[in-house]
Amino acid sequence: MNSAVARKRMVAELVKRGITDQRVVNVMLELPRHIFVEEAMSAQAYNDGSLPIGEKQTISQPYIVARMTELLALTGREKVLELGTGSGYQAAVLATLADRVCTVERIRPLALKARKALDSLRLLNVNLKIGDGTEGWPEEAPFDAILVTAGAPFLPECLIEQLAPGGRLVIPVGDRVDQKLLVVRKGMDGSVTREEADDCRFVRLIGKNGWSDEP
Repeated sequence: MNSAVARKRMVAELVKRGITDQRVVNVMLELPRHIFVEEAMSAQAYNDGSLPIGEKQTISQPYIVARMTELLALTGREKVLELGTGSGYQAAVLATLADRVCTVERIRPLALKARKALDSLRLLNVNLKIGDGTEGWPEEAPFDAILVTAGAPFLPECLIEQLAPGGRLVIPVGDRVDQKLLVVRKGMDGSVTREEADDCRFVRLIGKNGWSDEP
């Protein structure tokens, strides 16, 4: 099966499962997800499941990428912070839907591979750095949207501080195995509301404001 056909089948399944944001649907129909996974796994790239990308990390399943992106409700004008670049696929989705993306990855080999994949698609509006994503990116704040792609034990206060008034933050929060997607909104007056969305399961968010790097 060629990649275009595989993407159509993948997106049809996303729509069937309830993804309704047409901009998200369109970008996932166009982006070549297979370039963000190991060549040996490219045939599985469009299945609705996570895949290992090395360094004990994974690329999230297409549904969770679409769902988290949809919860951000991007319009195309936003400056977005992503924590946990991983393969770079989620950053690519965000970069196509927003004005600018700042993404942080703590594992250097993954960051370098992600940068190569993003550059191959000429997504020049992605600024990537290697560091502790649990601290956000204060030098680039504030952000109109923040997306965390690893499971956190709690919501880091620094991320709320870096969220612009009117902004939205999506983060998986829970224990080491299971989490809930938490949608955080900051009002124009600085007030903060929190709402739980879907159940999910992510690798741990490692860092100062996350889990320790111990088993």
